[in-house]
Amino acid sequence: MNSILRIPLNGSPEQLASLRALQQAFAQVCNALSPLVQQSRCWNRVTLHHLAYKQLREQFPAMGSQMVCNAIYSVSRSSRLVYQHPNSPFNLNRLGNKPLPLLRFADTCPVYFDRHTLSVKDGQLSMYTLDGRIRFHLALRPEDEASFHEKKLREIVLSRTATDSFELSFLFLTPTQGDEIPANKEQDPGEIPEYVMIEETT
Repeated sequence: MNSILRIPLNGSPEQLASLRALQQAFAQVCNALSPLVQQSRCWNRVTLHHLAYKQLREQFPAMGSQMVCNAIYSVSRSSRLVYQHPNSPFNLNRLGNKPLPLLRFADTCPVYFDRHTLSVKDGQLSMYTLDGRIRFHLALRPEDEASFHEKKLREIVLSRTATDSFELSFLFLTPTQGDEIPANKEQDPGEIPEYVMIEETT
C-alpha cells in the first residue's frame, strides 16, 4: 500500500525566494523540452533523455544535471497523462492524425527531487537550489521517520500552496509493490493539472 507524507516548509524569506527561483527555472526546462515531445510524438523518459539531455544542459547551465533529469521525468509524466490517459480529451485515439497540442508548464509547476538532490537525516532536510543547498529542520513523528528506512521512496515533489508557501510530498511504496506510480486519489483520474496548459494546434 502506498502512503504520502506531506511536510510544510517554513523557511526564511531568503529560502522561500530560492525555492520560487528553482520552481521557475524548472518550468523553463520543462517548457524547452515540450516542443520536442510535440514534434517527435515521443515522451518515453529514457528516449527523451537521450534526445534532449545534452542540449538542455547546455541551454540551462545553472540547473544541476540531476535536476535536468528530473525535469525530463516531469515532462514524460505529464505527457503520459495528457496523451495516453483514456479520460484525457487529448488522448491519441481522439486526436487521430491531428498534430499534438503543446504542453506549457506554469511557473508554479511542481519540482521533482530524488535522493541525489534532496536528503533527510536526523531530522534535517537538505535540498538543492540554484543558490546551493538549503536546509530545514523537520519535526518528524517516529512512524514518519521509520518510513524513510523501511519503505521505498518513489517520488519527492515540491509544490506551491494556496498561501504561496511550499510543501514537500514524499510518496512511499511498500517493498512488494512495483515501480508504477499509484493513482493520486485526490485528483480525478485523467484530470489535467492546473499547472499544465494545453496549446492546441490547427
